[in-house]
Parts: sequence; structure tokens; C-alpha cells
Amino acid sequence: MAFSTRLLSKSRQIYGSQVILRPNVSVPVRFYSKEAARPPLMGDQMLKNIFLELKKQVETALGVFRKEKITIDPDDPAAVSHYAKVMKTAREKAGLPTESQEIQSTIETQTQGIADVRTYLLTLKEMRIKRGLVDGLGAEAMMMDALEKVEKEIKKPLMRDDKKSMALLTAEFDKINKKLGIRKEDLPKYEEQLELKMAKAQLEELKKDALEAMETQLKREEFKDEEMPDVKTLDVRNFI
Repeated sequence: MAFSTRLLSKSRQIYGSQVILRPNVSVPVRFYSKEAARPPLMGDQMLKNIFLELKKQVETALGVFRKEKITIDPDDPAAVSHYAKVMKTAREKAGLPTESQEIQSTIETQTQGIADVRTYLLTLKEMRIKRGLVDGLGAEAMMMDALEKVEKEIKKPLMRDDKKSMALLTAEFDKINKKLGIRKEDLPKYEEQLELKMAKAQLEELKKDALEAMETQLKREEFKDEEMPDVKTLDVRNFI
């Protein structure tokens, strides 16, 4: 524990230095002068309200994390399940979207303006990969095959505003869902599975970051005689 305690101390020092020295948040001296004083504009107030709301959400979420012991062990189903529950509680109390809602919002934003279905599906694949999600069922390949079938039938690229041809693709997708045993009434279960996958991915990132930080510190002279602790013994609350 000596190493982890000293690591925590160093981490806080480093973080504090970054906040103080970070150039992109420095405030010009003239900001405090009288000539800088002016009545707030409507846009300023809007930004202030957004900032205060985000600050409130972050503080609420951190408040939940400070009360829970997180075990950094992505290979332990119990640890992953507990982390997912903590994340869910934090989001609910802070009024933040669930993983499913956030993904849906991201999809709508990043696919806006995409006219053809092929580019749309490829974009969804890129988003899935970036989020660290695995298509274990092979659904994407099936969807592309269905698209190929429809485009071969209509003899042109399928456009998203082509309602008649899109109905053909939807019918093919329904067949895929039936084959994979995916039902609309099971959506809550699928969302729970997604939450667990995301929790596991985030714990893997936490583990990776913790190991890299400790390995970096071990290279320093002051830590040369220390033994690296097991990541699972670290208490994330000490780093918040």
C-alpha cells in the first residue's frame, strides 16, 4: 500500500500542476480590469447556465462514486456488474442519458446527412468499434448481405429516403432478428447486456491507465525499491 499511497500523492501533484499551467484555460490580466466590465450578453448567460448545469451533473455523479468501492477487475463478472450498477445510479441521479440513449443520440448526430444505406451501416460499424463493442452475433455481416440482396433487386444503391425500397430492407432485417432470436419485448434485457459490456470496457481502460501510471512511476529513482500493487487493491475513490 505504500507505493499506491505515494503514487496517489504524486498523481495529485501532477494533476494540480496541469490545472495551474494549462495554457488554454489561462485568463488574461485585463479580464480583471475595469475596462473589461460590461453587461452580460444573452449568449454569455446561456453558456453560464450550461456550465452550471454540467457542473451540477458532474458533482452529483462524483458524489455517487465517492460512496462506492469500485474494484478494477474487468475479468470478474461481479466487479463488472457492480460497476455497471454504480454507473447507472450516477447517471440517474445526475439526469444523464443511459448508454443506449447516448448511443442513439450519437448515431442520429453522426449519421445526419448520410443519404445512402451502405454508408450509414458502415458508419454504425465504425462507431461500434470505437466504443469497444463486439458484434458477437455477426449481425453486421447479415445486414450487409441483406442490403446487397435489396440493391440487386432494385438495381441501384439503396437511399434512406426511398420508402418503398427501405420497406424491403426492413423486411430482411426482421428475418435476421428472427433468426438471431432478437425480439422487441426483450429490449430491456439487451440494454442491460449493453450496460455490462460498456462497464467491462471502461474497467479495462481504468486497469490499463492504472498499470501505465504505476509502471511510469516505478522508473523513477524514488520508487525503485517499491513493489507494484495489484490493481484490484486500488481504491478509485482516492483518485477522485
